[in-house]
Amino acid sequence: MSLKYLHTMVRVKDLEKSMAFYELLGLKETRRWDNENGRFSLVFMAAPGDEDCPLELTHNWDGDEGLPSDSRHFGHLAYRTSDIYALCQHLMDNGVTINRPPRDGHMAFVRSPDNISVELLQEGDDLPPQEPWASMQNTGHW
Repeated sequence: MSLKYLHTMVRVKDLEKSMAFYELLGLKETRRWDNENGRFSLVFMAAPGDEDCPLELTHNWDGDEGLPSDSRHFGHLAYRTSDIYALCQHLMDNGVTINRPPRDGHMAFVRSPDNISVELLQEGDDLPPQEPWASMQNTGHW
């Protein structure tokens, strides 16, 4: 028996706003399926070079009323970056709250417009602590 990772799916309320958030992380749309009869869109996004590990954004055109609302079974998405400080600054400059700043030069958490927790991890060795991150407090939950 074999097993292959396919994707992670998250439901989104505002497809364009959510896509813009994931584009800030560096993900690009790799494929899309708009289903007129089912009244939903599936948009697959991935980091360049990681097209075989996409994120699936599921958008129900008529909203999510009647669907289960508990997301407690979903933990977070995780992405590795070559410069966690630069990525966090880029996200902040574009209005994203850094919920758990990279004080340790290793890990940060942000949330998508749909409240999906996204973990950011420094590639390789931790970066040396630097401001404003070293003294920045957590905001909200992550």
